[in-house]
Amino acid sequence: MSQRGGWLGVVLLLLVFGAGGRALWLWLDRPLERVSIGGDLTHVNADYLRAELTPLLRGRTWLSVDVAELRREALAIDWIAEARVSREWPNALTFELVEEVPVARWNDDQLLNPEGEPFAIGPVSPPGDLPDLAGPPGSGAEVLAYHQRLATRFAALDLPLTQLRLEPRGAWRFQLDDGVWVMLGRSDREGRLARLVAAWQRQLEGQASHIRYIDLRYPNGVAVAWHGETEPLEVDDEREG
Repeated sequence: MSQRGGWLGVVLLLLVFGAGGRALWLWLDRPLERVSIGGDLTHVNADYLRAELTPLLRGRTWLSVDVAELRREALAIDWIAEARVSREWPNALTFELVEEVPVARWNDDQLLNPEGEPFAIGPVSPPGDLPDLAGPPGSGAEVLAYHQRLATRFAALDLPLTQLRLEPRGAWRFQLDDGVWVMLGRSDREGRLARLVAAWQRQLEGQASHIRYIDLRYPNGVAVAWHGETEPLEVDDEREG
């Protein structure tokens, strides 16, 4: 009897602690009443974040919410590059967010971050002076890197590089100073660019406003299409004959 009574006491004690623990859990696991949003945010405003985060928090309580899962869901929001979620006693959550840094427009309806990864523009207004880039899926990093190389090269000629396109078959074309399109093609890009620079400095610079496009896909020299003319005129490169 004494042994049976001892086991009964242990069971009763566990039930008491269990009931107390459940009561404590229910007392702690309160509905969320406050959500704080912080971070170095330049382009994303509070209304946008509130609209995106509210559905993620609906029906969740302070102690039961999985902050790791909530972080993953926050990272899926456009413009959010990094997120940290933490609880604050007694019924609040804090989001520390890092927004994406837009460095270029991508395929008309997206933006690129510094790693060349695309993200949606959404309802956020990006800077108006971003270069306009385009390319096949997965080529963002390649196009961004080549844009940086070309932009540095043409900066020496005081020519902004405003657009760059990589075509599906591998050909490149770009636009200088919101006006002149240049058809670079696929092969011998460095040689073709050298011919362009030489022709620009020697002859074309003073006529830029009349140029429709420049075609570098010639073995010797460049071809220039002028506004109002249907056929391009070939400009020989004296260094190559």
